Amino acid sequence: MQLHSLVLLYVSQEECTVCHAILPKLQTLLTNYPHIQLVQVDAQQVPEVAGQFLIFSVPTLIMFYEQKELFREGRFVQFESLESRIDQIYNAIAL
Repeated sequence: MQLHSLVLLYVSQEECTVCHAILPKLQTLLTNYPHIQLVQVDAQQVPEVAGQFLIFSVPTLIMFYEQKELFREGRFVQFESLESRIDQIYNAIAL
């Protein structure tokens, strides 16, 4: 398995309607950033993830670079702000 230096962790739950609405938008956004690996985890199926990353609500997005947390967005995701942050990081790293 190849390790990716940029990872966007998406923590959701099956019964979360907001989570289901955000995922397609997030997948579309990330088509512009092919070096970012999207990892989706259901907090109910893998509760250790929520505990390890101190996630208290879903949806939660956490961006990692070389396994270090860069930022997180929770509950109400503002896509313009999110895209701006991702774009800054992506261009700064110059993959």
